[in-house]
Amino acid sequence: MSAQPRPHHTPVFRNTTQCQPFTTAEDAWFWTMAALVARNDGARIVAGLGSVSRPCEPDDVVKCLDRLYRQRRIDLGHARVLRRFGERGVPPNARFAEERSAAALWREAMARLEWPLRIKGIVAGGIPA
Repeated sequence: MSAQPRPHHTPVFRNTTQCQPFTTAEDAWFWTMAALVARNDGARIVAGLGSVSRPCEPDDVVKCLDRLYRQRRIDLGHARVLRRFGERGVPPNARFAEERSAAALWREAMARLEWPLRIKGIVAGGIPA
């Protein structure tokens, strides 16, 4: 009996030791937003073709954020700030009066997103012993 050819849509898992996790949740979020903006502009996101191999797909970070929202750990205000400043590629600056409240929401959201991303290995550091 001959081996069945593998369908083209079947994921190919790489060795995770070759992947480079993000240093912070903020880095992961900016990478995610850049990928989502590119996808919306028509780019096809293909794993393993970037200059740095990451331990996740952009949707994995979004799923962590969605879980926090469903658990009511973040709210719609956090999500709006994350989207707006994620698309800009810079965090809000608390020194500007018009961005002060956004900066507070950004810090809260990043602090709450950090732990789930560490557990999944998306952000370096892992689970403390």
